[in-house]
Amino acid sequence: MSEQRTRPVVYAVWLIIASVLGWFAAFQLTIDKFIQLENPDADLSCNVSVMIQCGKNLGSWQGEIFGFPNPLIGLTLWTAPLVIGVAILAGARFPRWFWGLFGVGVTFAFGLVCWLIWQSLYAPNLGVLCPWCMLTWAVTIPTFFATLVHLARNGTFSRNPKVMDAGAKLMPWVPLATILAYALVILLAQLRGLDLLGEVVGMIF
Repeated sequence: MSEQRTRPVVYAVWLIIASVLGWFAAFQLTIDKFIQLENPDADLSCNVSVMIQCGKNLGSWQGEIFGFPNPLIGLTLWTAPLVIGVAILAGARFPRWFWGLFGVGVTFAFGLVCWLIWQSLYAPNLGVLCPWCMLTWAVTIPTFFATLVHLARNGTFSRNPKVMDAGAKLMPWVPLATILAYALVILLAQLRGLDLLGEVVGMIF
């Protein structure tokens, strides 16, 4: 088994970077949530414009999907990739079941992010982009792609050498997949913006 499979340094470094950025975004959202609870009319630092703000998201039911503020999920769960990334750099090796559970967690995070992106753009009560939420999206998407490919190359999905080799060959394509995913989100945002513009024009005329 190659060194790349036993000690994926680049992947570990990315987990650390992503977790720091994701945790920072969750922390900022948590602070803004506290401010909003104290003063619902407060002008939050993330409220850049009518279309770019986090106040609307934080005050919506989508912002508390499990009964408590979503940022608390980020504050808790982003510590996992941070610890794993540091552990890998320190030479730790994890069993197959551990990677499987981590993959389930990352997939859950990716699914939640996809749902929140759709809600932010198309839910009638939202229709805004949250800056700190977008930072969370920006690091969750590549983390999901990289983890999916890593689980293929390290034997979590299958011990078949062909599957593992395919995973190793796919890893360099993760940045491209991430860019395409970003492009899709931007396209959806543009289409939503055109829809809103059409609605405004229709109301005027």
